[in-house]
Amino acid sequence: MTKLSVNINKIATLRNARGGSVPNVVTAAINCEKFGANGITVHPRPDERHIRYADVYDLKKIITTEFNIEGYPDEKFIQLVLDVKPNQVTLVPDPPDAITSNAGWDILKHKYFLRTVIESFQKAGIRTSVFVDTQIENILHASDTGTNRIELYTEPYATNFKDNKEKAVKPFIIAAKLAFERGLQVNAGHDLDLENLQHLIHNIQEISEVSIGHALISDAIYYGLENTIQMYQHAIKLGIS
Repeated sequence: MTKLSVNINKIATLRNARGGSVPNVVTAAINCEKFGANGITVHPRPDERHIRYADVYDLKKIITTEFNIEGYPDEKFIQLVLDVKPNQVTLVPDPPDAITSNAGWDILKHKYFLRTVIESFQKAGIRTSVFVDTQIENILHASDTGTNRIELYTEPYATNFKDNKEKAVKPFIIAAKLAFERGLQVNAGHDLDLENLQHLIHNIQEISEVSIGHALISDAIYYGLENTIQMYQHAIKLGIS
């Protein structure tokens, strides 16, 4: 069964727009778990414009499902992850000024760097995932980094879904199959929503986890958080059935 990890960055964005602690990210995480999420994802950035580093420490104390921390592995991020020891760390190649993740790693170019970082996390008992696109070369070299998983960057799938959903998903089917053959588990994330999630899962039922934030939190404005999480879980179940 594909797990649903809710990215709560947008909760923190709303809080930071006004200052103070409303909405509260800890309370939001507790409720996401209570309403059926299988995990919580956060992506702290150097400017702390949404999730703050202090939030990550606070969340570690209360999360009872799976805690996934995403980010670019600079020294500060690496130390944060080693301090908190989440269930999973997802490494992304974002520059500090990125609004959101917009590309996967060039694995061949950064292989030695990634291998070194991943080794330090795995020694601490933290499962690792590397954010990649569907280029065959990146999938082939991902296993050489020692990572446990890859996370497929699904923005191209989401962008092309309405025009031709079968064509849109095909590169992801090929990439996932190759990753499985290389002994890697596969996660997926970026721009997944209630419209395109079921089709992705239906075609790649072995996906271990999807991480969804912006669309899910936006849908919660209309449908409520509890109902929205159940709607996403229903879409996953429909994809598998």
